[in-house]
Amino acid sequence: MYGLLLQSAIEIIRAKYGQETWEHIKTALHLDLNSFSAFQQYGETLFVRITKILSETQNEPIGDLMNIFGLEFVSYISNYGYDRVLRILGHNMRDFLNGLDNLHEYMRYTYPRMRPPSFYVEKETAHGLTLHYRSRRRGFVHYVIGQITEVGRRFYDTHVEIDIISEREEFDVTHVVFELKFENTAYVKQATSDKDSTELDLAIDCHIFFDLFPFHMVISESLEIISAGESLTQLFPNIVGELIRDIFNLVRPIITLNWSQIVLHSNNVFEFSTIEPLRKQLNESDLQINDARQQNDSEMLLTMTAQRNIQEEYLRLRGQMLYVHEWKSIIYLATPVLENLDVMFNTGLFINDLSMHDSSRDLVLAGTQQSAELKLALDQERQKSKALEDSMKKLDAEMKKTDLLLYQMIPKKIADRLRSGEKAASLCETFESCTILFSDVVGFTSICAVLTPMEVVSILNEMYTKFDKCLETHNCYKVETIGDAYMLVSGLPERARNHAAEIIDMAFDMLDAIITVLNPTTGEKLKIRIGCHSGPVVAGIAGIKMPRYCLFGDTVTTANKLEQHSKALHIHATDATYKLLDRKLYDVQERPKMPINGAISITTYFILNKKDRSGKVSTRPFNAVLEGMKKLETEEAKKKQTNTLKSGINQNAAPSSSGPVTTTFIENGVIQGPPSIVAPPPLKENGVNEESISAPVRDNNLSTIPIQISVPTKNISDDDLTTRLIQNTLIKSSIKSEEPIRTSEIMSDQQDSNKSFNRQSRSRACVLL
Repeated sequence: MYGLLLQSAIEIIRAKYGQETWEHIKTALHLDLNSFSAFQQYGETLFVRITKILSETQNEPIGDLMNIFGLEFVSYISNYGYDRVLRILGHNMRDFLNGLDNLHEYMRYTYPRMRPPSFYVEKETAHGLTLHYRSRRRGFVHYVIGQITEVGRRFYDTHVEIDIISEREEFDVTHVVFELKFENTAYVKQATSDKDSTELDLAIDCHIFFDLFPFHMVISESLEIISAGESLTQLFPNIVGELIRDIFNLVRPIITLNWSQIVLHSNNVFEFSTIEPLRKQLNESDLQINDARQQNDSEMLLTMTAQRNIQEEYLRLRGQMLYVHEWKSIIYLATPVLENLDVMFNTGLFINDLSMHDSSRDLVLAGTQQSAELKLALDQERQKSKALEDSMKKLDAEMKKTDLLLYQMIPKKIADRLRSGEKAASLCETFESCTILFSDVVGFTSICAVLTPMEVVSILNEMYTKFDKCLETHNCYKVETIGDAYMLVSGLPERARNHAAEIIDMAFDMLDAIITVLNPTTGEKLKIRIGCHSGPVVAGIAGIKMPRYCLFGDTVTTANKLEQHSKALHIHATDATYKLLDRKLYDVQERPKMPINGAISITTYFILNKKDRSGKVSTRPFNAVLEGMKKLETEEAKKKQTNTLKSGINQNAAPSSSGPVTTTFIENGVIQGPPSIVAPPPLKENGVNEESISAPVRDNNLSTIPIQISVPTKNISDDDLTTRLIQNTLIKSSIKSEEPIRTSEIMSDQQDSNKSFNRQSRSRACVLL
């Protein structure tokens, strides 16, 4: 099938259904071409496959679509000047239909490999006729109906109604019988003129008639060749008496070769081709000529590919079948099809074998003289066509790149509306519910401080590239990136019910992707924190230069705040997002309420894991890194607490290696700090020292008297830090529990000492007196 038909279908699809429909058909058929060359051949089934996909896409019957293609094809071929050919086929619609079978014969030089259908007319009346249609292609019945209807309306101002009477398959041929209803005024006029005409009785000798047609054949009712022309007899000496089907194959029309069919198709051109190839007996001069031609052909092989048509060795006859009533036979008035001199060389014909009353000789000679120029012009036309086709391919590739770049900056739906001429202000739209995600790299400022600018750009490019690949499997739209911040949204511009789940699943994939990006300086894995929030937003195009699809509203601000209060490798979500999730599929950890916009506080959650339908938690790559972080944080906390306790013990420790001695003074009934340090007593067998605590007792008239209290303490080795910590705690608790008892003992001892001192003072006074 030539590309003329295919290209007309493409133009109709683009004009009626839009470019997007054609792109969908191209994708379904895996076509790389954006257009078809009118003079190039393509697959026979491609037209029907395009129609089937269009029918499925637009939910329209295939027959209606083929009818539309047939109607529009008549208008489309006007661009190539073929409408003039249709106009000269007849004076009226009846003449056009009777000569329809010969239409493709006039175009065989432009389209030499055409496989035309066959038409013939029968049962004419004043109100229409019956048209038989045969074709080796299937599925073009309604296509033909559309073409005939449009030709009658456009060129002959005739309304034609077409009904299908029968349709059947005959081997590889589709045979359809149409009933055409129209005002057949030409048939009425011809019938009237036939009655009024007077017949002339002019006899002619058959030999004179046969000399006028050197390639004629007279065929009997049994299809036996009774007589043949002189030129035909030279090629086939024994042709008389043979059956025509034993020597020739019927090429056109597509009918069964028998007597009745030939009589019915008397208005059609009959084309025959010999069954066996013709090979001429060459003499010496012919051999020399052929050797020279072969030498020239070998030189031409250096510049172009030699192409030889296999049909050049077969004789092809084309002419008309007429029934002669007096002979009770059919005469075939034919002429050979000779396109150039090479055909004559291959078939063994000469110029004088052709008749003089027609233009056969002139066509062969003129065609030979102009063949070089025509061939050069044809080659130049093919080169121009190929260059134009290559340019169209490059243009299509650049357009695809432009579209891809535009769709990366602006959603496809919004970009198409901008192309259609809508203003940016009219594209603003309110979305009642969507989910927004923010993420940034933990400690990115400190990381950038030790990296070169190129290393920072390289890290960001690697990270964003992996995030963008994750977007291909989720219904999310990438809004923008600012530095290390990455912003996504789901639920716009295409509304979706599960936008919260899409964002959370995308967040899990981002966590898996970020741990594969390493800090080039330290080799550590990068970590991000994520915040999500769901709510209403307003979206639209902002600006003229570098237009961007932006989001506005409190939902954007809240999502950003949640990202700032999130942790490394954690997904921080609000209660609004959590309510939109399937709670059976996600493990969450409730967080303390977080203030938003001043006094307003909201409940937030950490989305920890996702479960499958059976309730089993799926382990993801980032979970291992997160567990390692938690262990490291626990160890650091223990180490920090241990160091704090160790520094407190060192501060409480005495300078003496054998244990501290604490002296306490009681002044005016109040325990005071020790003014001096008293050496401890030696160790006892149980390893406990008696730590003396001196409590000086002060009377109003007496000097301070230190009182010592023994407190058991344990010797602690500096090598065992944990043991020291435990013993220090035990000592403190023991001192606290025994402190009231010791205080009461000290007060009791103080009273006893005062009484004894008073008695001694009175005895000395008596002695002195």
